[in-house]
Amino acid sequence: MDFFTNLSDKIGKKLEKGRPFHFLYSTYDAIDSFLLTPKEITTNGSHIRDAVDMKRIMITVMIALFPALLFGMWNVGHQHFLSIGEDATIWQSFGYGFLKWLPLVIVTYGSGLLVEAIFAQVRGHQIAEGFFVTGFLIPMIMPPDVPLWIVSVATIFAVLFGKEVFGGTGYNFLNPALLARAFVFFAYPSVISGDAVWISQSADVISGATPLSLVMNGSTSVLPSNWSLFIGTIPGSFGETSKIAILLGAILLIYTQVASWKIMISVIIGGLLTGTIFHATGACPILGWQHLLLGGFLFGAVFMATDPVTATHTQSGKYIYGFLIGAIAIVIRVLNKGYPEGMMLAILLMNIFAPLIDYCVIQLNIRHRKKRILRKKN
Repeated sequence: MDFFTNLSDKIGKKLEKGRPFHFLYSTYDAIDSFLLTPKEITTNGSHIRDAVDMKRIMITVMIALFPALLFGMWNVGHQHFLSIGEDATIWQSFGYGFLKWLPLVIVTYGSGLLVEAIFAQVRGHQIAEGFFVTGFLIPMIMPPDVPLWIVSVATIFAVLFGKEVFGGTGYNFLNPALLARAFVFFAYPSVISGDAVWISQSADVISGATPLSLVMNGSTSVLPSNWSLFIGTIPGSFGETSKIAILLGAILLIYTQVASWKIMISVIIGGLLTGTIFHATGACPILGWQHLLLGGFLFGAVFMATDPVTATHTQSGKYIYGFLIGAIAIVIRVLNKGYPEGMMLAILLMNIFAPLIDYCVIQLNIRHRKKRILRKKN
């Protein structure tokens, strides 16, 4: 470890102010802080010493994402070879998926960090670690064959107009990863329309509709088994298919208190209740709990809705915020036949209303306190 620390220090000295390559210092500082102990640490005085900082929170989230990502790599390859009628080993499927994921993550980090570095250099600030998770998430919610230039444009748009114009990490009110996906959805709907099979294709492969799209349009006979939905051996993006892998990530986030279990549970309850009501009235052919296994519902509940910056912060507000996300996602699925996957739009909509929810909760608490004080005085 001393070798890497000394090497980092030597590189840092060559990028100090006044040196020719000082414009790269922000990028160097971000990578150095992410991989090694930050240069600035508390040594004396009155401070609260805690092992949890932004870097460790981001690393925990990325570790929690790994089970879903690793399974997604294998599944992308598995679905590809299955669609062309060829048998493949586990490693062949995984290798194919990895080679599909690698260009996406390189382009995402390259595009996003470029914008982050430019703004950090102009402002004289450090590059925030938040984008390391955003850049990890974006490839996990994109189709495996999405054109790389579209991913680059979407990432730049999300970082520029979703974060930097508002002041950077901590000031954004929309989830940047979902904003990138929304940009692709509205700007290039043929690429990520929401109803096309997300299978990496070759010249002789045909495509069709996803199970979620077919089910929402009444074709329940094509619904995979509940076990297949739970395991994740169905077409989909890298991160959304395996519910087991997503739940493993959820356990880690809850155990480390990095993400709010109140939001996760509320999203699930909201979706479950709304789906059950629609099924009972005959508006939806599948049971309420089956909605949790279809599309990106569970992935959104665990990794997107719980974003600590864009979600609500009051304890009561988290229940309201999560419940509305789950309910609205199912409403969009059932009523909008052209876009059966409603999780993205539901989370982005509630990102906008999160400050209002917190404000209302705080005002109600203030009123209750005033009433209690008046009762004591009387």
